[in-house]
Amino acid sequence: MATRNDPSALRWLVGLELAHFRKQTSLTIGDASKRSGITRAKVGHMETGRYQQHPDDVAKLLELYGASARDVDRLSSLAGSTDGKSWWAPWSHIVPDWFKTFVGLEGLAESEFSFEPMVLPGLLQTADYAQATTDAAGFVRPDHSERFVSFRVARAQRLTDDDPLELHAVIGEAALRLNVGTPEVRQAQFKHLLRMAKQPNITIQVIRPEDGQHAATSGSFVLLDFAHAQSIAYCEHLEGAVYVQDQDNVNTYRMAADNLRSVALAPAKSVTLIRSLIDGS
Repeated sequence: MATRNDPSALRWLVGLELAHFRKQTSLTIGDASKRSGITRAKVGHMETGRYQQHPDDVAKLLELYGASARDVDRLSSLAGSTDGKSWWAPWSHIVPDWFKTFVGLEGLAESEFSFEPMVLPGLLQTADYAQATTDAAGFVRPDHSERFVSFRVARAQRLTDDDPLELHAVIGEAALRLNVGTPEVRQAQFKHLLRMAKQPNITIQVIRPEDGQHAATSGSFVLLDFAHAQSIAYCEHLEGAVYVQDQDNVNTYRMAADNLRSVALAPAKSVTLIRSLIDGS
């Protein structure tokens, strides 16, 4: 499923789908416990992903819920691979818990759509640009700043892994014009965006005010798609994040993503705009 291991994020995905299938049958956790012979507490923990989910238990519950043989095999296989160490473990002391879940899921994803109207996506930032944004935000302790930047750089390597993440980023023009760091830092960042836009797995579009109204008026969001699990949407705020799990709601974000793609400048024209900012920022 992924090039980056994260057992906790994988358990979270399995648990999300277990809860989804249970709710489709209108069974409570107590009902599922009685009918499966698995304790109520264990069923609950399996759904939250708090503890290891054993493939046999996952299969038993899914069969109780009337899931297809394909879904039983798919989720049982996922449950059987939830071991090992998370790739972000070296930075665990500086990364907020709510963001650990996201970067774990991002490491497991096949593709990502990102809309950032006001700041450049973290995956596309240079180390110097990331350092400047980290220092300016003031949320990271000064003695943790360098380590946090190294975490951002390690996260961005997901784009150049042997099995790289497919990234489609729609960036607001305001993000490109944001006064971050020195002119030299911004120039290097623009050149980095041009290099990244040449990668076959990366698409960058810029959206400007004159391009007109779009559907994502509530702000930034991310869509993650997986090979063997349901998609999720992710919206970040100052002190945490919201994970959108219901597939009808996820599809609303997908429609917003499609709308942004159609309204924003085409990739080639976006590259031309970014190139025009070099030596002109």
